[in-house]
Amino acid sequence: MKPFLDENFLLNSETAVHLYHNYASRMPIVDYHCHINPREIAEDRRFDNITQVWLGGDHYKWRLMRSNGVDEYYITGNAPDKEKFMKWAETLSKAIGNPLYHWSHLELQRYFGYNGVLNANTAEEVWELCNRKLDEPSMSVRNLIKSSNVTLICTTDDPVDTLEWHKMIAKDPSFDVKVYPAWRPDKAMNLEKSEYLAYLKQLSSVSGVRIESFQTLKDALRNRLQFFQSMNCCVSDHALDYIMYEPASEETIEDIFRNRLNNIPLTEKEILQFKTAFLMFVGKEYYDLGWAMQLHYGCKRNNNTPAFKALGPDTGYDCINNFAPSAQIADFLDALNKEGKLPRTIIYSLNPTDNAAIDSIIGCFQDSSAVSKIQHGSAWWFNDHKHGMTEQLTSLANLGYLGGFIGMLTDSRSFLSYPRHEYFRRILCNLLGSWVEGGEYPQDYETLGKIVQDISYNNAMNYFEFNK
Repeated sequence: MKPFLDENFLLNSETAVHLYHNYASRMPIVDYHCHINPREIAEDRRFDNITQVWLGGDHYKWRLMRSNGVDEYYITGNAPDKEKFMKWAETLSKAIGNPLYHWSHLELQRYFGYNGVLNANTAEEVWELCNRKLDEPSMSVRNLIKSSNVTLICTTDDPVDTLEWHKMIAKDPSFDVKVYPAWRPDKAMNLEKSEYLAYLKQLSSVSGVRIESFQTLKDALRNRLQFFQSMNCCVSDHALDYIMYEPASEETIEDIFRNRLNNIPLTEKEILQFKTAFLMFVGKEYYDLGWAMQLHYGCKRNNNTPAFKALGPDTGYDCINNFAPSAQIADFLDALNKEGKLPRTIIYSLNPTDNAAIDSIIGCFQDSSAVSKIQHGSAWWFNDHKHGMTEQLTSLANLGYLGGFIGMLTDSRSFLSYPRHEYFRRILCNLLGSWVEGGEYPQDYETLGKIVQDISYNNAMNYFEFNK
């Protein structure tokens, strides 16, 4: 029997062990998509206790605690931090098979030097140990990032953001990790939302463009795109229910936008037509700017209405949406391609049954402008576990070009999430090792090592052109 979480955790062959320890483990981390707060980096935040850094804002853990019957008072409520931690420790002990069990113990090992098992019996010991460690200067936000061997971070930022914290970080010579904004224009696209008109006022104010038509909306967004470009932004991100393609004439789109400005109800078709026009516009802008476009879809959000009213979004009440027509994705990419304006694009679906469809679609639009120009994004959210990662990697290898894959991201709000890259790299090496050991690929460590290093770090750096 293998020991729990030892140095060869998840590595089930000699080849996997060699690939991980000699190639993957030595590579830095580029975190090209996350939700951490740049203010906390700029101010080099310190945490008073393990609950603050571990449970604050982590809806993965919140969902698990609710499944264990923990009262909301101990999750998002006003319970003392220590009591919240104790409830988490009780929950974790029975979370067998859940990636949170692995992630949590990897984080305890890597950041706190704790090699035991967290449960109700050890919770007091771990609470005290972690809090003593957090008192050390080495546990500030910036030092956590540096000790994790992170070289570059892309946050997630709205077009109306001032990016003041990014400016502060960029001007500070004492911190050499690059922190770039990533453009997230969902609020400018989602015209069906009740707060849309109020958002347009914000966008008008920061851009200096009075928004009274779809054309002027585009002018305002161009203004902000140029500002983000000046702050080293080179990647966008979109959170979509699904990728739609419902084209309409410019006149129709202007009519739809005018009706929304006048609070005239829109049909579902009109909403899809507007969103198609919006995505087509920004897609072409990304191409002209040389940016990459990330498309996340397949999530049905805020399903528990009373909980949403009480706690708001991103609190653990989302699920997989099984409606994602592949024809729409292909048509959208083709529409940009026909105009010669298809940017480098990364497609993520929350539904793992979409893997093969995505891998068949991306092969239709590859060209010599970039290695794997259209990417199948890493196993995301409900799929970033051992089985989900293995499925995504296998599908991409079967139907596409695994050697060009840009690898893992944290998609996290926590500064302790970087061991997820280690988790991914171990799974990657184990998968490749199984193919070698099974006689499906030669034991050519020169090539295999390059594949592992590229997927771990190099491909993302080259794909996003961070090295420029």
